[in-house]
Amino acid sequence: MEYAQEDPGARLMMAWQAGDESAFDELVESYSGRVWGLCTRFLGNVSGREDLVQDVFLRVIRARDRYQPTACFSTWIYRIVFNLCVNRRERKRDMLSLDGPVLGGSEDGPSRLDFEDETTADPSDGLIVGDVIDAVRSAIDDLPDSQRMALILAKYEEMSYVDIAVVLDTSEKAIKSLVHRAREALREKLAPFFEEEMS
Repeated sequence: MEYAQEDPGARLMMAWQAGDESAFDELVESYSGRVWGLCTRFLGNVSGREDLVQDVFLRVIRARDRYQPTACFSTWIYRIVFNLCVNRRERKRDMLSLDGPVLGGSEDGPSRLDFEDETTADPSDGLIVGDVIDAVRSAIDDLPDSQRMALILAKYEEMSYVDIAVVLDTSEKAIKSLVHRAREALREKLAPFFEEEMS
């Protein structure tokens, strides 16, 4: 129960459980922006993120009576976000597989054709910031779900590996490995961009 005293989100959940309906409004106000940001970082600028945020808080409503403050509230709600985001990606993959293979598409759908386009400028002619940003987004998007979420939570949310392990329902050691593999994958994918920039 220590989290109920130290953690603002846990305090609000416990107050809401005790009958303070305004506490739920405060929870939504305090955490909806963070939930939105996490959905955006995980899924990209896709449509339907508003619905995802609503689904997260619907899950919170359903869990009202069962909630126990055994971890930080943000850790608990981020686990809900992760599960819903992964479910959304899997549904999208299933829908795309029914439509047949997509040339050049990633697991999340069509992205770009994987053949050389001679009409575009060669990267060695000078990197544009937008190209690097697109490359980073694409590289992050290609990471497996667990690696991507672990990296996002470590880098952008500055969460400890212990808390990330709670979100992803695994061990701290596994999180260290996921973050390490994610960083190595990004380094490998982005190496050509930075080699060109340095030459």
